[in-house]
Amino acid sequence: MLHKREHYEKMVNEPRNPSHWHALYLDKSVPFNPDAKAAFLYDSSSKSRQFLYPVAKVFARLSIILMQLFKIVVPNLINAPKLLHKCLYLGMKYFITPEANFVILRHFYLGSEVLRFIKDNVEGAQDIPMNPLKPLSVNDVKDNLFLEHDLNLYNFIINLNTAIAEKGLKIVKKEHPDFSAISTGELPFEDFRDGWTNFIDLGTAIELFTPVYQFYLTDNDFWRATNSLQLDEVIGIYASTIMDCPEKLTALNNKHPMIPLPTTDAAFRLLLHGFSTEVLHAMLVQGKVDLQR
Repeated sequence: MLHKREHYEKMVNEPRNPSHWHALYLDKSVPFNPDAKAAFLYDSSSKSRQFLYPVAKVFARLSIILMQLFKIVVPNLINAPKLLHKCLYLGMKYFITPEANFVILRHFYLGSEVLRFIKDNVEGAQDIPMNPLKPLSVNDVKDNLFLEHDLNLYNFIINLNTAIAEKGLKIVKKEHPDFSAISTGELPFEDFRDGWTNFIDLGTAIELFTPVYQFYLTDNDFWRATNSLQLDEVIGIYASTIMDCPEKLTALNNKHPMIPLPTTDAAFRLLLHGFSTEVLHAMLVQGKVDLQR
């Protein structure tokens, strides 16, 4: 398990040369799991993020544009989600930093817990089907993990709102929310490979993976996947209504889900998507801890 917290907690501040990352780690204005925050900041401060990311960003976004032109002619020629996830698995295992893999797997795990929390706190919604994704190792990516995550999000919103319309259910404030779905301790991930080739940071990896994602999916599947990145505010509104804390939505940055954005921005929006999930889950963890006191 990763423990990058010590890196920042033991860091000595130099008043004439303060660390950007040290300041962000110590700041507690936005709720965030300390282990995930340390891993995210440590990964973001790498040489890969500073020097490789700008080059990868240009290459990746040009590839997306060219691939989009190709998909106009043959939108459904390639549909190979299994092969896609095999490529993602290999890339994650052998080339991405342990910190990036830690943050990625947390995203799926936490996302499942957030959806379950909402379901548990809407009276009459208990029969809504769920497909929780709680990967514990990079090997779990091969089970179409990324694609299933997108489908889960759409199906949950559709099923929940169908039940609201048909049964007259309501999402309302709960005086004592059910936090049983929310984990407060360390997640039991297997150790991540940390070889000399594991140097690519999270932001760069996402930029490089996005055109690969586009290549192996149909145009419709890729379009749906990129649009799902703007549903953070929808899920945030559900949770904050239950918790009665709408002011916490300020950190959920993927706004305006009804306005589709260019697919070239998908990689950056995916970073925001992961950030938003961490913030929302940390808010629920704090609510659970406060309730137990």
